[in-house]
Amino acid sequence: MGIDRWPLRRLRVRGPSMAPTLRDGDVLLVSFRREPAPGAIVLVRWAARPDQLSVKRAVERVGQQGVGQQWHVLGDNQFASTDSRELGPAQVLGVATFRLWPRPGRLT
Repeated sequence: MGIDRWPLRRLRVRGPSMAPTLRDGDVLLVSFRREPAPGAIVLVRWAARPDQLSVKRAVERVGQQGVGQQWHVLGDNQFASTDSRELGPAQVLGVATFRLWPRPGRLT
């Protein structure tokens, strides 16, 4: 069963690419039914790295709206992020809506 078949999932952030907004070890709640919007924190998959999931910030939609929509995404930490600048557009799988731990709060 694919990760996108559940409406909500917990996800642990790994790495520094979204600092200072998110830190390594933060736990997020991700919605797989919410539509992304520019500025949203999103869970993505790269065509060049299909086995890797990443958390990035949505910048703009590339192409048509719908299932498997492609977005230009960036990490908040430009000095420690591999993102659309290197890998091209990413497929948005879900939208992070809430940080559960360690500093609970709404993200979008």
